This record gives sequence, C-alpha cells and structure tokens, in this order.
Amino acid sequence: MSAELLVVRCGLVPYEEAVVAQRWLRGAREDGAVPDVLLLLEHPPVYTRGRRSDDEELPMAREWYEMQGIDVRDTDRGGRVTYHGPGQLVAYPIVSLRPYADDVHEYVRRLERVAIGALGALGVVAGTREELTGVWVGERKIGSIGVHVSRGITTHGLAINVNNDLQPFEWIVPCGIEGCRVTSLSRELGGEQDLGGVADTVVAQFGEVYERTPASATPAELGLDNARLGVA
Repeated sequence: MSAELLVVRCGLVPYEEAVVAQRWLRGAREDGAVPDVLLLLEHPPVYTRGRRSDDEELPMAREWYEMQGIDVRDTDRGGRVTYHGPGQLVAYPIVSLRPYADDVHEYVRRLERVAIGALGALGVVAGTREELTGVWVGERKIGSIGVHVSRGITTHGLAINVNNDLQPFEWIVPCGIEGCRVTSLSRELGGEQDLGGVADTVVAQFGEVYERTPASATPAELGLDNARLGVA
C-alpha cells in the first residue's frame, strides 16, 4: 500500500504567506507530525527570484514592476526568475526524499513527469528540453520547476500556466532564458480551462508518479491558521 499524501487546496494565497506555511509544514514533516503534503494554490501577481537569479533578468526597476501591480520577492528555491499570477496552478509538495534515497535529481525528474503526464491527459503534448529547465510544448514554456531541500524535506515545486495572463513574462527574462516564449493550457487548447479540473489531474498524476495515495485535507486540519496561510 502506498503512503498517504494530504492534498490541500488553498485558493489565492500571497506568496510570503505560502512560504511561511511551507516552512512550518517542513518542520512538521521532519518531526513526523504530518505525512507528505501537496499544497495547491494560486498567487497574486509576483515575480520570484531563485538562488541563481541576477539583476539582468529583471531589466526594469523594481518600482516599475510594482507600478504594474506585480510584487518582487527573493526566494530560497533553485532556478532563476519566474512569474506567478491568478489562473496559474502552483503545486508545492512538502515531501520526504527518503524513499528516493535523498536523490534530488530523481525527485525533480518525477516532478517533470507529473506535469507532462497531466498536460498529456488534458490534451497537450509536452516534454523537457536538453539543458533547459521546466516543461515545454515544442519551444514554448508552459511549466516551471524550482525546489528547495532542507534535511531531506522538499519545499517549493511546480507551476503550470493554465489561464493566467502571459504578458508579465514578456517584461522579464523567464528562468534566465533569453527569447523564451511562454504559453498556457488555455492558449494551447483555444479557451479557458477549469483550474479545479486541472488540479484534479495533477493530483492524480502526482499520486501515480510518486506512488502516493492522495487524501483531501483542509488548511485548518493541518494547523495552517490565519498566521500561516491567510485562510483557515
């Protein structure tokens, strides 16, 4: 029997609140107080800068981006700059790497398989590209991956463009890739998609790829009160 995976659908959550929630859950997972957890959510408009980001990836001044209604945040995940916004599905797994012999690369490869499998089930053929991060539809990027691992527990994870505005990607160098073209599920399929249905597909793929049994949980059931996630 596969291990349990608690799936928490959080709605629209400010980025910093999601970071606090992940840190708290990471500690709880390390202590064995909770099993593996998958947070599913959206963020208000925000650019997040990974550990390898440099200033050239945000060619405008920070104040300019804020005038467009987009926050800018530094983060401890791997990778470079990316954009999150409403209509994009963000998946943050807080899981132990012990079943994967603490192999971060194997964990990331499986995360790619989750995204590729979910997109395929939804009618979009996606894959990876050699020496480039993320998940792609041909030469168009549709998903970003960036993780952080502390004491064998993961945070951060995967973002899939579903219905979100793609314009903000044109104001940066996405993931440090010059000339990067970005797409979304709605653009590829020619119409707005059901974000909840996309989330269901991602959960099913995650359970299959990571050999977990998904079970729904509320933020309150995991102790994610207003101070940790902005919802109860």
